[in-house]
Amino acid sequence: MGIDIGTSACKVSLFDADGDVIAQSAKQYKVYYPAPGHAEQDPREWWEAVCLAVKETIRASGIDARQIAGIGVDGQSWSAIPVDRHGNVLDNTPIWMDTRAESVCSEVLDRIGFDRIFNICGNPFEPTYTTPKILWYKSQKRDVYNNTYKFLQSNSYIVYKLTGKMTQDLSQGYGLHFFNMKSGEWDVKLSEELDIPLEKLPDIFMCHDVVGEVTQQAAEECGLHAGIPVVAGGLDAACGTLGAGVAWPGQTQEQGGQAGGMSICQDKAAAHPKLILSHHVVPGLWLFQGGTVGGGSLNWFRRELGAWEEAQEKAMSINAFQIMDNEAAEIQPGSDGVIFLPYMAGERSPIWDKNAKGVFYGLDYSKTRAHMIRAVLEGCAYALHHNLCTAQEAGAAVNELVSIGGAANSRLWTQIKADVTGKVIKVSGSDTATTLGAAILAGVGTGVYRDFNEAVFRTVSIARIHEPDMNAHSRYREYYKVYLKLYDQLKDLFTESGAIQ
Repeated sequence: MGIDIGTSACKVSLFDADGDVIAQSAKQYKVYYPAPGHAEQDPREWWEAVCLAVKETIRASGIDARQIAGIGVDGQSWSAIPVDRHGNVLDNTPIWMDTRAESVCSEVLDRIGFDRIFNICGNPFEPTYTTPKILWYKSQKRDVYNNTYKFLQSNSYIVYKLTGKMTQDLSQGYGLHFFNMKSGEWDVKLSEELDIPLEKLPDIFMCHDVVGEVTQQAAEECGLHAGIPVVAGGLDAACGTLGAGVAWPGQTQEQGGQAGGMSICQDKAAAHPKLILSHHVVPGLWLFQGGTVGGGSLNWFRRELGAWEEAQEKAMSINAFQIMDNEAAEIQPGSDGVIFLPYMAGERSPIWDKNAKGVFYGLDYSKTRAHMIRAVLEGCAYALHHNLCTAQEAGAAVNELVSIGGAANSRLWTQIKADVTGKVIKVSGSDTATTLGAAILAGVGTGVYRDFNEAVFRTVSIARIHEPDMNAHSRYREYYKVYLKLYDQLKDLFTESGAIQ
């Protein structure tokens, strides 16, 4: 069983040993925005959703829960879940989009310095990471901080609810800046400089380590069987990377979802100050990542401006996203000069600008909604290309990508990404790559698979391949220059308007 704690919903999938889906379910929950820069969720709502989805999955599968060999859990990055000694959640957790800790970052960088931190963890000290959020609790919610026994990640909270064990997996360590990226251990001296005692963090485990078994209480709440082994699990992007078959150096995964981006598999901890570096869930490997926020832009467009497509979906039983694809396909590459900056929640790598905003540029009376739809698809592809180009600065060469996530279901969007980047894009045969990756961890940890090589070869397939149209790529190269220049000329204005808000 694979359990995925995403931003908008949890997903639960049951697989056979060949990676085929037996049954699956998804349950949604809310993101709360209580103040400017705040984006948080209630982990207790994650657990409620997990219990419902697990019960529904088991019921749909028709199997006996005792047949489940093991459970793997993956989750969104950069949580800071404060729990007491009994595992009670003391406050909502800021999630990966949350930027409330900006002033904390400024103070720490002035006091300790960028290089000191970056040389240990290989990541920039940005407010979206876990470390600044813990320090924010310390300065702004002192009672919560003082009563916190451990700060947990999204997957480790669900692992705790299943097993009663508090853990920290290797792949999620990158959210904490006193995590030594090369050694995979806490750096005692830097934790002291940051004034975060290591006692507030759990012990670190390999992602496929069995850390406990489903308790009787969890079994009753979820419809599971007590005693099922549970592994530590890992970062959703890393599990999705594994589930796409990216488990060897030089391979690259691309994902399109609320949190989009790319993950380049490496056999060394090579870092870039504008990108993200984490351990892979596969031992001895690292992921050089670019993380964007624009993947939800199309969903936003559908919700706010897609009333016609929504009506057509109800009347004709055609998916509204497919209708939008069909509209966008009628527009030429480059959207006749309409360019979209997909910074709908600020932006992560490589610009790291919480004030950045979504922008449509190039509108005139000749433009249609179809132009805007295609511009949204292209804007997200430009954001991907921006990260790939930045990775090349650090010597990370990429020849082809393996695509996962909801956006991979769109042939048009995937082709646009191939044309913008000039790279071959392969689409994973599984529409559930992230939960498959989590399940593979459980399979390796419990001995269902001999090793990760066997697991990948047995479970992962490629459904289709997109070759780049180099004529379209030439056109996109020119529009990409405009895309970069737009942000460069607007970034000061983003800051000014943010101050007014």
